[in-house]
Amino acid sequence: TEDPIVSSDIVGNTHSCIFDAGGTLVMGGNMIKVLGWYDNEYGYSNRTADLIRKIASL
Repeated sequence: TEDPIVSSDIVGNTHSCIFDAGGTLVMGGNMIKVLGWYDNEYGYSNRTADLIRKIASL
């Protein structure tokens, strides 16, 4: 997102990570600092559910 966010904005979000364009910095000519937010347990749970569905479909 390019909107300013805080950690409470991503609670319950099913994505593994939310890219924070505003917090990403180019440092020097060859280094980029990328900032991402995540709700660890909820995102992990959703990825686990995705994996179970994938395995079940095989």
